[in-house]
Amino acid sequence: MKDKFNEETLERKDIFKGAVIDVCVDTVELPNGKKSKRELVFHNGAVGILAITPMNRLVLVKQFRKAIEKSILEIPAGKIEAHEDNPLETAKRELEEETFYQCDSMVEVADFVTSPGFCNERMVLFQAHGLKKVQNPLPRDEDEFLDIVELSLEEVKEHIRLGTICDAKTLYAILLWEMQMK
Repeated sequence: MKDKFNEETLERKDIFKGAVIDVCVDTVELPNGKKSKRELVFHNGAVGILAITPMNRLVLVKQFRKAIEKSILEIPAGKIEAHEDNPLETAKRELEEETFYQCDSMVEVADFVTSPGFCNERMVLFQAHGLKKVQNPLPRDEDEFLDIVELSLEEVKEHIRLGTICDAKTLYAILLWEMQMK
């Protein structure tokens, strides 16, 4: 059954093919028959990890984000590489690379799109259980510079208030964590 809001793509113009994203502009026919343009970003997908230590502290990474020109605190996360077809394996790799933790198990807790107004990026959010530090962790990406930060829920809330936690995936993960505590 066709959704009454569907937009039919009449033409697609590829603008950019990159290592992380592809960009195009679509000409679409709107439900009322008029035409419009849609600027779109295509992304292979990503994972995020809700990692809570045995001391009930959220594991975050602090890193500089060029798009917003500041350092922020985020849950560990990363893109699903083109050769990876299992988000769980990506999440385990990212947890170890970014935080130097491994876990006994991981459970998928959410699957969502990050910015559907212009981007198709899908993120799978996992919760790590049984965290333990790794002596010889996987190496970080050579362009990745970050610090590991562990915060209580009250400290996390203060960082949200201050704006040092401001990205949607992290806010969503924190909401799920808080809901589990009730």
